[in-house]
Amino acid sequence: MIDIHHHLLWDQDDGAASLDLSLEMVRMAAADGITHIACTPHANDHWRYVPETIDAKIAELQHRIDSEGIKLKLGRGCDFHMSYDNIQHAHDDPARFSLNGGIYILVEIPDYALPPGLTETFYQMQIEGLTPILTHPERNPTLQNEPERIAEWLRGGVLVQVTAGSVMGRMGRKAEKAAHDLLAKRWVHFLATDAHNTSSRPPRMRDAHDLVAEKYGPDYAHLLCVSNPLAAFMNNAMPPQAEPLGLYNDEEPGKSWWQRLLKR
Repeated sequence: MIDIHHHLLWDQDDGAASLDLSLEMVRMAAADGITHIACTPHANDHWRYVPETIDAKIAELQHRIDSEGIKLKLGRGCDFHMSYDNIQHAHDDPARFSLNGGIYILVEIPDYALPPGLTETFYQMQIEGLTPILTHPERNPTLQNEPERIAEWLRGGVLVQVTAGSVMGRMGRKAEKAAHDLLAKRWVHFLATDAHNTSSRPPRMRDAHDLVAEKYGPDYAHLLCVSNPLAAFMNNAMPPQAEPLGLYNDEEPGKSWWQRLLKR
């Protein structure tokens, strides 16, 4: 499995507090079946995102992982908060915040008072070559009450990542319900751990993968935990997706949702 949202690096944000804890998280992730991790520190008003520092920590941690014989590959990403400064930096240097310098970027939006121009910002990011991945909308109080916002963004080409812990009910009942509502409609493209430590926010995906496989089918679980995140990690095109339910009111027979989205 491939984890594209993980606060693994020490002393970068509210994730791992030490190199030793980072290594413990790696061992736990590998034991759970995770083979790739994108290290995604926050970039917001509280945490300064410095790619050069992050790259150096990834190299140090990868060396330690390799020396222990753990078969796990690290990459770089960002938990990108939609602040004015961040948006401007991404405009000037789109690869600064994206997954491994490619086209996919994790985007976190505010819990309340969503910016009125958010849809336009998503569109502008795509014009500039980035594909936004909306992180954990199931945990966002506004989106829990207004899921139609997610539908609008999906129709515009935004992808969706849900937290594995939400699927298992570890992030509260509202987040669990919202996660399964999204999964049932096939509106989710990625599961990820959003791990911060080894206790309250651990790097585990296997249980969520297995539950999705049981409730929504093994092919969908594989898509969310392997095929799609690997494509994002490697900066490849997304594979064919599960048909989303209720996303288009004017369903055209014989056309996939990718074709409708691209108007082909």
